[in-house]
Amino acid sequence: MNDYIIMADAGCDLSAEFQEKYDVKVINGHLVLPGKGDVPSFMKWEDTTLEQFYADLKKNPSDYATAPPNTTEYENFFEPFVKEGKAIICVTISSTMSGSFDFATAARKNILAKYPDAKIELIDSMRFGPGFGLMVVHASILRSQGKSFEEVSQYLVKNRNRFHQAGWLDDLSFVAKKGRLTHSKAFFGTLAGIKPIGEFDSGGMTTVLGKAKGAKAAYAVLLKYIEATIENPQEQYIFIAQSSRYPQAEAYKKMLEEKFSPKGVFIIDVFPFCGINVGPGLMAAYYMGKPISDDLSTERELIEKFIAESK
Repeated sequence: MNDYIIMADAGCDLSAEFQEKYDVKVINGHLVLPGKGDVPSFMKWEDTTLEQFYADLKKNPSDYATAPPNTTEYENFFEPFVKEGKAIICVTISSTMSGSFDFATAARKNILAKYPDAKIELIDSMRFGPGFGLMVVHASILRSQGKSFEEVSQYLVKNRNRFHQAGWLDDLSFVAKKGRLTHSKAFFGTLAGIKPIGEFDSGGMTTVLGKAKGAKAAYAVLLKYIEATIENPQEQYIFIAQSSRYPQAEAYKKMLEEKFSPKGVFIIDVFPFCGINVGPGLMAAYYMGKPISDDLSTERELIEKFIAESK
């Protein structure tokens, strides 16, 4: 029986088109926007463009905020599917970044009190943004291949630490303000021409492993890093996130296609739910590869080696 729901919160950054293509149900979070107050998150640019949103965000970052769906909202989202007898795999943004997983857990408890036979599996992605979204797409593909509810649930838990990030963020001040980087690291990350190279850590947050001088060197480092960590690239889809860095993402896409010949490379917009916390200047690839070491020592060694070779 493969008639089950795959669900994610807004931290997955899957556009409306990807949600439809892979039949993923996304529960909205909350955005606080200047002049609009608390509004539902969105995955489609209608009232603004990506470029305008990030230009406005850069001017007044303190006027923007996000919040996950609360327990009642999760419960209301679960219930119609449960009433239809559908099992649910619900994947959330990393619990180190958000209370989304905790709210979903409380909602599941309430649903089970009302519907004891309900089947809801909650998965902490330990990722955010397109890295989380790519994980959900993998789950959907497995479902389409006939994998069971249990098989897909187990796959997500077993393999979540194999979803990598390889890219840079031009301005680290946004993530520093959210307590995810020290301000000293943020300062060094904003020096002219410096490209901080980041990878997911064991909690799903981005850790800077090294700093390349200039985009040309950074691309070279990233391609070598992906080559050293990816598995079966010809069988993969690669996502490239961009927050107001579309030309750089286009260049990166061509490099990845030429070097690895994957099934597909897709440029993914970073929508406001993640973008408010990331800010403008993200350009990173997401793919599946070797398990990431707990302390990032293996990955740091690779990045340092490739940066030294680029000088």
